[in-house]
Amino acid sequence: MRRLLLTTAVATTAALTLTACGTTEPAADDAKKTTERITLIDATGTKVELDGPAKKVVGTEWNVVEHLIELGVDPVGVSDVKGYKTWDTAVPLKNEPKDIGTRGEPSMETVAALKPDLILATSDLPPAAVKQLRKIAPVLEVKAADAADPIGRMTENLDLIAKATGTTDKATELKKQFEAKLDEGRKALADAKLAGAKYAFADGYVVSNQVSIRPYTSGSLIGAVNEKLGLKNAWTVKGDPAYGLGATDVEGLTKIGDVQFAYIGNDGDASSNPFAGVLAKDKVWTSLPFVKKGNVHRLPDGVWMFGGPGSMNKYVDSVVAALTK
Repeated sequence: MRRLLLTTAVATTAALTLTACGTTEPAADDAKKTTERITLIDATGTKVELDGPAKKVVGTEWNVVEHLIELGVDPVGVSDVKGYKTWDTAVPLKNEPKDIGTRGEPSMETVAALKPDLILATSDLPPAAVKQLRKIAPVLEVKAADAADPIGRMTENLDLIAKATGTTDKATELKKQFEAKLDEGRKALADAKLAGAKYAFADGYVVSNQVSIRPYTSGSLIGAVNEKLGLKNAWTVKGDPAYGLGATDVEGLTKIGDVQFAYIGNDGDASSNPFAGVLAKDKVWTSLPFVKKGNVHRLPDGVWMFGGPGSMNKYVDSVVAALTK
């Protein structure tokens, strides 16, 4: 998410009006309903009208792209395709979408050439860019994250995109699978007598020879999942209001005590793995109790820490495997 923060989401007969973020009408999942008109209200309060379930969809952020793929809609355009393939292998692309540019600055010309019937954006995209995109096609903007209810935000975004694409049945299935995965993980950890274990998840980066560590507090998506699993978040630093991410350095790790420590890096980004890199010979790092005990767990690459149920399901499997091995 250094990447994320630096870049910082046919009318027919009886027209059916669906208003997300508040309406209760079901969306059209059946082929016979695919011509029904859909009206949605996005996270900004903007009314978004579609002639029917969107099929040619562009995604400006990886979390909405992940939602689309899981819902069975292959996006025609994605920001930073190479980056997505590097950082999100939990829910891989199934097609070869057009790369529309960076997540913070999509190419308007490229998006327009795709002639999408819907553009998915998040609140991380500058308003000026969203305004330009609205001249090309309907834009459904979701709130990127919310530290007050990270899992609720994830599922609300999934539901809104499902209504826009006529895939609400699939969204329901995905949410049930996610809840089952949480139950499964919580039981596995409890059986291993790890319920209530102190746990700290972070990622880190090396920039200009300086190590930066980002604690995932209770307000982060992964932090919330950890607590659903029965783990106790060891971080005491304050997270940001959206992503629940804090900031510290190796000295700050001395405050979390004797914990289970886990992180996700990526072999495709040389700057993303200080824990097994430059810190390996750092005296502060090597003196930490969890380092001495070997309780440092590198979780598999490709779990997008800000993704959807697919990434979170894989995250749960990874945590359980790491802590119970």
